[in-house]
Amino acid sequence: MMDLRGRGASARRQEVEEFDHPAAHVGSAALEAADGTINGNEGRTVGKGSGDHGESWGRIVQRLRAEFGEDIYRSWFRGLAFVELSGMTVVLTVPTPFLRMWIRTNYGNRLLALWRAENGGIERIDIRVRGVETVQPGEKPAMPALVRRPKEERPVEAARARLGAVSAAGESALESAPLDPRFQFGSFAVGVSNKIAHDTALAVATSGAEGSMFNPLFIHGGVGRGKTHLLHAIAWKAAEANPGRRILYMSADQFVFRFVTALRSDSAIGFKEKLRSIDLLLIDDLQFLQGKATHREFGHTMNALIEGCRQVVIVADRPPSELDGFDDRTRSRLGGGLVAGIGNQELPLRRQILEARVTTLAERGQKIELPADVLDFVARNVASNGRELEGALNRLAAYSCFAGLPITVELAERAIRDLVAAQERPQIRIEDIQRVVAVHYQVSRSDLVSSRRTRAIVVPRQIAMYLAKVLTPRSLPEIGRRFGNRDHTTVLHAVRKIEGLIGRDQSLARDIESLRRRIEDGEG
Repeated sequence: MMDLRGRGASARRQEVEEFDHPAAHVGSAALEAADGTINGNEGRTVGKGSGDHGESWGRIVQRLRAEFGEDIYRSWFRGLAFVELSGMTVVLTVPTPFLRMWIRTNYGNRLLALWRAENGGIERIDIRVRGVETVQPGEKPAMPALVRRPKEERPVEAARARLGAVSAAGESALESAPLDPRFQFGSFAVGVSNKIAHDTALAVATSGAEGSMFNPLFIHGGVGRGKTHLLHAIAWKAAEANPGRRILYMSADQFVFRFVTALRSDSAIGFKEKLRSIDLLLIDDLQFLQGKATHREFGHTMNALIEGCRQVVIVADRPPSELDGFDDRTRSRLGGGLVAGIGNQELPLRRQILEARVTTLAERGQKIELPADVLDFVARNVASNGRELEGALNRLAAYSCFAGLPITVELAERAIRDLVAAQERPQIRIEDIQRVVAVHYQVSRSDLVSSRRTRAIVVPRQIAMYLAKVLTPRSLPEIGRRFGNRDHTTVLHAVRKIEGLIGRDQSLARDIESLRRRIEDGEG
């Protein structure tokens, strides 16, 4: 049921990592030493990459140079080569495992966006290490050679083979999104904040054909707290524990895409029948599910699977009661099994995550020496989420790898100072703004997102839209969706109207300033 040829769903971060240290400028030299074929082959195309796709890659290379500058391009992208476009996957190669990890972590999303600008059908980027993974025509890709796994984890390879056999058995089976072989229960750091989510996920993965008592299992939490890790771990463990179990993992975006494609091709009935035959359905980022028809179809599918004693596991960044666009029946069903939240990672857990990441780097041939005081400094000062912790450690690894400098607390302080500063700025959600405004004007949050147009509702709604625009990075269309699927022009009108009133109405200006302070201080 799963095509696990892809490695990695970890390329999440989009920000550009720039260093004011010589380490940022020795990358290209280190790469040239590691792979002598780089010189004179910038932006090259190898293998099957020819024709239109090769021209697309050439344009992307020029965009990378212009966007990030020559220094960053030569440090990180010069050794990147285009191989082929296979289905909806772009295959690129790099000379070293560390460079592969760095590009996937820090520039993966940007590369995917650039390719999608050239070809809207691209779904993922697969970055491989040259000379490590060679697959002959018609041969199944093996476990990635650079992922060194201890012997006790070898059953995962057997699980991969069984899953491949299940896919082959069903010629028209739905194709699952790729799984990252690193995301397993053995590599998940367990602490007070995530123990319930971890233990229930493990119970679901190891349950028999009769299913678990937690159905559906709904896991929610902020960015970078391990939700996707747990989803992948459930899939790996379930395939290992129950050979032949039909498992489907996909994101909410992929669900929307496949459903809409089925409607356009007049194959919606077949799509529904295949979806309802799944034994274990895993959905990631449910908050991104859009469209009334899609919401309705998802609700029907979930009901059919649960009533058929088949397991459903869903993750999102908020609990079911706060999801937009779902009717009360679907929200009730989502909360009818077990809702497990993952809270802020406590200090011991953050330290554990860092230690596990250092071990993983060492297994991949990138051993770095990090004194205990450096680990303590990073764990104390990067408290937002595990992904930020990983990014901080990657920076230190880059200093150690390319500059050959000993990692000290002073060096770490310079390397991650922007991450430390970010901890001081609380992240504001549109839901927080709606709650504070609703309390202040004595209306309900459902009133703010409703279609009611009385003055007692319209003015608070416009104020909430205005505050959402000035206090969050959300776009006008996104704000409109959070306010009852309104058009972006409605949000723009509200912002301009409140801006005009602030200049004329001092009482309103004081109210909005008071609301702003309460929201920024995290008050309710």
